[in-house]
Amino acid sequence: MNNRPNLGFGDDDDDNQISNAADPLDLSSFQPQPILRPDKQKIQEAAAKAQFKSREAMVPTAAVTTVQSPKMTRRRRTGRSAQLNLKCRPETIEQFYKVADANGWGLGEAFEKAVELLLNEGGSAN
Repeated sequence: MNNRPNLGFGDDDDDNQISNAADPLDLSSFQPQPILRPDKQKIQEAAAKAQFKSREAMVPTAAVTTVQSPKMTRRRRTGRSAQLNLKCRPETIEQFYKVADANGWGLGEAFEKAVELLLNEGGSAN
């Protein structure tokens, strides 16, 4: 026998004490309690009396909803695998997107067309 206090972890010395005790995992007497829900009418009356404002989402009416055009997808499988990251002014990026969208080009294709036009205007490609 040792002088350590019993920590309840089932030490080897305590094996015979555990066998005499009731099974701690026996849940046969457990019965779930029914859930008692309050009456919805009483909840609404109490909310109205306290001037509670509901945060539930309101169902929009047909007149209020507006149909938004789907955002144009510019991603395509083109075989281009290199990436180019540029810092530009927001106005320039918006103009670039407008040119690409107006011509039905992807962004990579629009960039290639821009480079081609610059080369044809006399730029050097050395």
